[in-house]
Amino acid sequence: MDVRSLSGKTVLVTGAASGIGRETALACARRRANLVICDVNEGGLNETEQQAQALGCEVYAERVDVADRGAMQRFSEATRQRVRAVDLLINNAGVGLTGGFLHTKLKDWDWIVGINLLGVVYGCHFFLPPMVERGQGGHVVNVSSAAGFSATELLSAYSTTKFAVLGLSEALRDELSRYGIGVTAVCPGIINTPITETSPMRGPEASPELRQRLIDIFRRRNYGPRRVAENILKAVQRNRRVAPIAPEAWAFYFLKRFLPGVMAALNRRMGERMRREAGVG
Repeated sequence: MDVRSLSGKTVLVTGAASGIGRETALACARRRANLVICDVNEGGLNETEQQAQALGCEVYAERVDVADRGAMQRFSEATRQRVRAVDLLINNAGVGLTGGFLHTKLKDWDWIVGINLLGVVYGCHFFLPPMVERGQGGHVVNVSSAAGFSATELLSAYSTTKFAVLGLSEALRDELSRYGIGVTAVCPGIINTPITETSPMRGPEASPELRQRLIDIFRRRNYGPRRVAENILKAVQRNRRVAPIAPEAWAFYFLKRFLPGVMAALNRRMGERMRREAGVG
């Protein structure tokens, strides 16, 4: 899909109230797209809407919980009243969770799977069929993570959902190619967004000190969501199957493919280091 100019195109972005979602929506607005955006954070969503409108963009914004099937269906119906189909669907909404499997409760699994995985499934389920029926192609971006091909013990549930998003995206790409619809799994690395400040932490490693250390690491890394947004559009332009974003994401991607034993050892060392710094055995 040619995204050098999005004039006359409609782009849908979930989780658009902050971070990667907001910056991707604004990057599309700067390319003259019409926007359909949603989030559960109404205040942040309103700010994104206002910033996009200031760029001359038409915006339809709605508070939507992507884990709520009924809400996503209603959102899709309201969108279809405005446009026959979206041209670019970006399933970005996601949450984090730090903790090993033994300390992750079932309600935690319900929560993170509902948003990170089912939110993507619902986005595709409700917005893809109109795109197929229209018969004019399009593109789907599903935001996974470098944790979608590099799992660590303290991101057990998070990595599970991101591995699943990557697998879904690769299967969808093959299925939708016959309709001229591209699919890209975006896998950001260490990106400075609010997710490190808001993600729940579970188990003996959960401490204000560890959270602050993670926040500091992400801030020092200083790879911002605006850079991610530009790389997302580059990946769409190039019709990439998988798009690691940031150097560490590329490193993990190639290590996982070609040196999986080295990747596993690095993950174990990272887990052990975080446990020591948290004062756990």
